[in-house]
Amino acid sequence: MIMNASDLRSLLKIIILSMLLSASPAFADARQIDDFQWDDVERVVAIGDLHGDYDNYIATLKAAGLVDKKGKWSGGNTHLVQTGDIPDRGPDTRKIIEHITKLGKQAERKGGRVHNLIGNHEAMNVYGDLRYVSDGEFEAFVNRNSAALRDRVFELTMKNMEASDPEGYALLPENFREEWNLKHPLGWVEHRRAWDPAWNPEGEYATWVMSKKVAVRINDTLFVHGGISGFYCQNSLEDMTKQVVGGLSRFDPHNPGILEDEFGPLWYRGLSGVEPEAVNETVDAILAHHGISHIAVGHTPTSGVIWPQYDGKVLMIDTGIARAYGGHVGYLEMTPKGLFGGYPNGKVPLPSDDSGLIPYLEKVIALNPDNAFLQERHELLQHPAVPVLLEEEAGLDGDTTLVPGPRPIPICGISE
Repeated sequence: MIMNASDLRSLLKIIILSMLLSASPAFADARQIDDFQWDDVERVVAIGDLHGDYDNYIATLKAAGLVDKKGKWSGGNTHLVQTGDIPDRGPDTRKIIEHITKLGKQAERKGGRVHNLIGNHEAMNVYGDLRYVSDGEFEAFVNRNSAALRDRVFELTMKNMEASDPEGYALLPENFREEWNLKHPLGWVEHRRAWDPAWNPEGEYATWVMSKKVAVRINDTLFVHGGISGFYCQNSLEDMTKQVVGGLSRFDPHNPGILEDEFGPLWYRGLSGVEPEAVNETVDAILAHHGISHIAVGHTPTSGVIWPQYDGKVLMIDTGIARAYGGHVGYLEMTPKGLFGGYPNGKVPLPSDDSGLIPYLEKVIALNPDNAFLQERHELLQHPAVPVLLEEEAGLDGDTTLVPGPRPIPICGISE
């Protein structure tokens, strides 16, 4: 059959349209359901705790293909989730927050998003628990007026003490100023003015933290810093965020509530193999309540591996990116092709159930042969009588406020 020019043009249009349709992504356009939920996101990358390590933060973004050589967004319509704990232990908290804030604006212009979640260390910096703030973090706030500002704060402190507690004031040791300076290094005042709403209701980083979420759902995965326990199984994502933000805005050290609840979303490690572990029924109830297939959590370091738990229902993504935890660059990637653990030397598909953990880990070890912790984990997996996640491996070196209490844990309750 001989085609005329018109028929040939029509056939070419059909062929081109067919090629375009076949090449189109499974998710054409991401849909925002509300402030906490997104559907049809084509690619999601999630990274865990950063703890003030800017260099390894950037290295992780580059490994995931999210930034170019200049550190600018190159991830297209990808959604990046950072599950909290940017501050403490390292010196670059301020630098990371400034960069990731700009990155979020760049991502939106390209159809992507950056979701920053609130971790326990963001909360601690806001309400004044500074046990883990490094010297470098205070130094980042130092300017030419810092010494004079600190002197002024000391003078006011002394005047207030003399008026409110004259006996205590009279008993102060001669070297009290030196001791006070050690607890209040240069930059400390500026740090508090930036982080603590009691010092400054418009503080830059207090405002930044309280504009963020505790948890978000993207496609079939819920992302949260610590985890969801049976006490919070039925709480909505909005409610958990309201509780945390409300507690930060009017912090009561005598009743910190969700902010220091060892079963709350900022602190809970029971989904990550730390006692008291969540029971399978609770995990299934959480999935059913939120209509999801997976929960991705940070907070508990894995020493270098994206680690599935509960037959892949829970995904531990805190690989220990910061040098304070070994400097193990890693990220979770979720696409229509599946779930992957991403590392500087490549990606490995995550196993769909626990029977695939050993082969998966062996592939990760092949990418990171110098990581002794992965070898130890491999050995522990082959001897299941020994817990897979040791307390030392989890990095639980004082990074807690409370010891789990004796109260019975419900399978799927609600906390108010």
